[in-house]
Amino acid sequence: MSDGGGIKRAAQRPVIGVDKVVRYILSGIDKLGVALTCEPTTVNGHPALLMCVDGAVEGVMAFAVTAGRITGIYFVLNPQKLTHLDTETALTLR
Repeated sequence: MSDGGGIKRAAQRPVIGVDKVVRYILSGIDKLGVALTCEPTTVNGHPALLMCVDGAVEGVMAFAVTAGRITGIYFVLNPQKLTHLDTETALTLR
């Protein structure tokens, strides 16, 4: 699944199947035409990669994992949903 928010290009329908997912990801990286770096992180409790170009976050690829296998990949490319990734939130006890 992907979310470009109508601002960034994203898949209109889910991409299903290992071969199709790999082709989709590789073609997306190739179309960027720039050096993409990925930084491992956690988003909403899920393993994820921050996808950056020139140090700026361009998107997030989050993974759903069941029994040690990736069962879903979720792309967030909508810049409005990525703004909070530059900040840390302190947890406090009540």
